[in-house]
Amino acid sequence: MGKKKEVLLLSRRRMMVIAVLLFFILTADSKSFRNTKNDSGGQVLYPPVQLHMQGDHVVVDNGIFRITIASPEGIVTGIRYNGIDNILNDHKEKNDRGYWDVNWSDPSDVKDNLDKLTGDQLDVIANDENQVELSFKRYWTLSRKDSDVSLNVDKRFVVLRGSSGFYSYGIFERQKGWPDVDIYQGRIVFKLQDKLFRYMAVSDERQRVMPTFEDRERGEALDYPEAVLLTDPSNSLLKGEVDDKYQYSAEDKDNRVHGWICSDPPVGFWMITPSNEFRTAGPIKQDLTSHAGPVTLSMFFSTHYAGIDLRIKFRDGEPWKKVFGPVFIYLNSVTTEDNPISLWADAKEEMFQQTESWPYDFPHSSDYPRAHQRGLVTGRLLVGDVELARANSAFVGLAPPGEIGSWQQENKGYQFWTQTDDEGYFTIKNVRPGFYNLYAWVPGYIGDYMHHSVVNVLQGSRIRMGTLVYEPPRNGPTVWEIGVPDRTAAEFYVPEPNPTLMNQLYASQRTEAFRQYGLWDRYTDLYPDGDLVYTVGVSNYETDWFFAHVNRNVGNKTYLPTTWTIFFDLEDVTIGNYTIRLALASANAAEVQVHINNSKDMLPFFTTGLIGRDNAIARHGIHGLYWLYSINVLHSQLRAGRNVMYLTQTRGLGPFRGVMYDYIRLEGPSRSQK
Repeated sequence: MGKKKEVLLLSRRRMMVIAVLLFFILTADSKSFRNTKNDSGGQVLYPPVQLHMQGDHVVVDNGIFRITIASPEGIVTGIRYNGIDNILNDHKEKNDRGYWDVNWSDPSDVKDNLDKLTGDQLDVIANDENQVELSFKRYWTLSRKDSDVSLNVDKRFVVLRGSSGFYSYGIFERQKGWPDVDIYQGRIVFKLQDKLFRYMAVSDERQRVMPTFEDRERGEALDYPEAVLLTDPSNSLLKGEVDDKYQYSAEDKDNRVHGWICSDPPVGFWMITPSNEFRTAGPIKQDLTSHAGPVTLSMFFSTHYAGIDLRIKFRDGEPWKKVFGPVFIYLNSVTTEDNPISLWADAKEEMFQQTESWPYDFPHSSDYPRAHQRGLVTGRLLVGDVELARANSAFVGLAPPGEIGSWQQENKGYQFWTQTDDEGYFTIKNVRPGFYNLYAWVPGYIGDYMHHSVVNVLQGSRIRMGTLVYEPPRNGPTVWEIGVPDRTAAEFYVPEPNPTLMNQLYASQRTEAFRQYGLWDRYTDLYPDGDLVYTVGVSNYETDWFFAHVNRNVGNKTYLPTTWTIFFDLEDVTIGNYTIRLALASANAAEVQVHINNSKDMLPFFTTGLIGRDNAIARHGIHGLYWLYSINVLHSQLRAGRNVMYLTQTRGLGPFRGVMYDYIRLEGPSRSQK
């Protein structure tokens, strides 16, 4: 949609709001309205926000929409907007429509518990004509040990005057001495009217008409519960497709707005996440967005695409406090003459506005610092590899102090990330006061950077880091390489899916082809008589290197390990140590063993050992957590002429055990060794 059309759309929306509010303008004292300038400099008048206490629920109405929240539980049971009495699915129980929840377990018990964090008391934090902020609290006690996660929970909902949507944020707290606990997932969930909301949008390219929950129930279960083959959907155009919520995952850096569109009346429901500071594991952590149901989520933390390493683990009475959100639940509409799909463009525009407004100035919690209470960190990053170069589009971030690369498994504190410009300059804005390490990684180079000293960000501070130089791991010149060091397997060969197990959304999207179901079994189809063989200098990794090193399907639900072979030629062998750089983009209950020039040795030349629980192969990811190994090779183990490297993924027993390679490089001896 062009810029002019977007402006027209916004203007129409504002005109609709004004028309709806004429009644208020004619019947109320004009002084009771907040005056707000619109884009053309005129005044738009909005009615005051009103709070109605109704015993077992509260209603907040700002004249644009009305939200009903169960009290004191703090669960959203109804949203009235643009002629729809309840956008949420009122066929579901009241505690299953709009809620916060966490999954947790006692470390001494493997049982997985779901806690919807229902409140015990309601506090009205703000209640005036411009803002209502409600707090639904629950305080943990030892008597709750077996039923509730050991957290104090404060769930907040905020409605502002003139806002076509509401905000929600939560404050989780543990006190010193509380029992051990593991927390796996935390999120906010909204389940919408399935008869109304059938069109889902996650990005410009990833949007489509979706199946219903009933369509999935009538479908054929596949290799795991989330994946279903639609055999008798209500929309016949979806018959024969696979639906799986993980096909709509996104990296956090791209997961800023997603949601649903109703065509009659044309209404949109959107989850907008204006900041990633409260999310875990850095900017490329992947997580769920919206999926069939219809369901819309804001995932604050999870073990998805990372495994048990991303659980929040509390031991020995560790205290903790963290604010999650605010996120913005946005409602929009157009006239019946407009294309409902245009609501997506408006939702993106709203996302940009909400992002620009971060940090917000309206939350009343003292645990949420305003803009003037935050700091700023600037600097420039260069890369010193073969030669000094600008770190173009590098990811630079502040995360709690740790070790090199520890940010990708960090899950208790806040993280603040940005990307460098073409010259390597970076600015990290709106940093909460605290102690951080400065981390970075640069596409095109292996490894991670960490600044040698801790960065202490104070309220209102402006910290100049100066020019920083990242020296990636390197012992000698590159002899050969396979792939691109970018922490994903995206550059390798992603096969066409089984034609009976397709999601048509990705049929023509090659950059998203890895999201198709069942690609793990396509390896066996493509290599029926033997495993992958790659010849350096002859083969092309874009077509000849399968994107995931998986097991071979030999039938009867039996999977066997596979060995990939790399042939490479050396004109001569230089005296000194060679180095293999083995970078993995993903690992799931896998072990990679390396043999050189003899695959029959009982002991491997190198092994990763059993690593990884990210499950990215099954969940249609192109990466999970990043692993980097540096393997020393004596010159006596190589020979002039043809050499062979064998990569064996030794762990069979299932289709999802395997790795994705990011990049492999052989380095020659350094000049100092010659």
